[in-house]
Amino acid sequence: MNQALVAVMDGTKARFFTLEEAEFPEYQSSPNLVEHQCLTNAAKEMSGRELWANTKGRNRGSRNQVHGYDDHRQNHISEYERHFAKDITQKITELLDQWESHLILLVAEPQMLGFVRESLTPHLPRKIKLEELAKDLCKLKPLEIHEYLAHKQLVPARKAVLI
Repeated sequence: MNQALVAVMDGTKARFFTLEEAEFPEYQSSPNLVEHQCLTNAAKEMSGRELWANTKGRNRGSRNQVHGYDDHRQNHISEYERHFAKDITQKITELLDQWESHLILLVAEPQMLGFVRESLTPHLPRKIKLEELAKDLCKLKPLEIHEYLAHKQLVPARKAVLI
């Protein structure tokens, strides 16, 4: 039985881990954070020219004055992140069906965390506990993520084997 499902996300990708005991605990350190899947946000991987018809720029007035303008791109970027949050929610519900986890730990920067929380909360069974950490750890290695989460007391620390 997996103790926890850990989703570590940023606006570009989402990595899904489980916290698992070692097969031979007397010879191996455990529990271990094991990465199973990774989702990527296709919209964030596209360049600006692929997403927008023209590059963001300035208008020149009649007296050669430059005026900036707001084409509301940030609203569109937020919408892409909301759509990605729905993809993450779908993947988390699939993984919950696959593994017997009783804890979901969401780790993401604050805005993405809010989007995922908003999308995920209505789909969670009552028996599942939801924990959150507003921190971008997506670029770290699994062991570094585990150490950070253990330091914050969100997951059990690894027990080293003394030989």
